[in-house]
Amino acid sequence: MLDVCPDIHVLRDPTRGGVASATNEIAKAAGVGILLEETAIPIPEEVRGACEILGFDPLYVANEGKLIAFVPPAHARMVLAAMEKHSAGKGSAIIGRVVPEHPGIVVMKTSIGGSRVVDMLSGEQLPRIC
Repeated sequence: MLDVCPDIHVLRDPTRGGVASATNEIAKAAGVGILLEETAIPIPEEVRGACEILGFDPLYVANEGKLIAFVPPAHARMVLAAMEKHSAGKGSAIIGRVVPEHPGIVVMKTSIGGSRVVDMLSGEQLPRIC
């Protein structure tokens, strides 16, 4: 990733609190708005199904072994290509962007064309086992 973009702004591990918590922490710390695209977020069908059965929002589920990277827009496709070349980066995707609107807030464009605020997780969605 650094070979194609030495100016990576942020790398975050979404293990605790999932994508929602990680992006909210970044939006608040940087004072920027974040717009996520629901249809771009790669959620395996088995995870989606389990979340539906259990009533969980997959955005708040821990993502062990994943990362969220914030890079300059001009480098996004090159970073994505570099990530996909590595075995740990298979299935990587561009899931959103930083926007000037709604600083400190994460908004998701939904699959049906609406939008919703993605809040921080309050409490624990799943109990910790380890």
